[in-house]
Amino acid sequence: MGSNNINVSIVENQSFMREKTLEEYLNCPFHLAMNTLEGKWKFAILYVLLDKGTLRFKELERAIPDISTRMLVKELKHLESKKIVRRKAYATVPPKVEYSLTEIGKSLQPVITSISDWGKSYATALLKQG
Repeated sequence: MGSNNINVSIVENQSFMREKTLEEYLNCPFHLAMNTLEGKWKFAILYVLLDKGTLRFKELERAIPDISTRMLVKELKHLESKKIVRRKAYATVPPKVEYSLTEIGKSLQPVITSISDWGKSYATALLKQG
């Protein structure tokens, strides 16, 4: 396998950061997935894009309550760099930018569905416990 230029930041020994290569992560796919999808907002973004399809930036922002513009931009850039989200910019006035899921992003459908199903079951269990 050739060298891959995708690097992922990790914390080692709680004292310094270093870049870990994709090849190093292949030994533990769980850590690769968690590093790629970590954070409060990524699953919300994926959920909305899976549900609604291609959206313009403001449509996506309105669909995710409480996310700031700055955080949405940051999370979309991260997901785009990981090949999960596709950004398509049109040379129009005013500028038009659309976001959609790549095939890799669409492959997260069963994961998002499972998390949603678990959330429903969890809420039901909590209600039964009173």
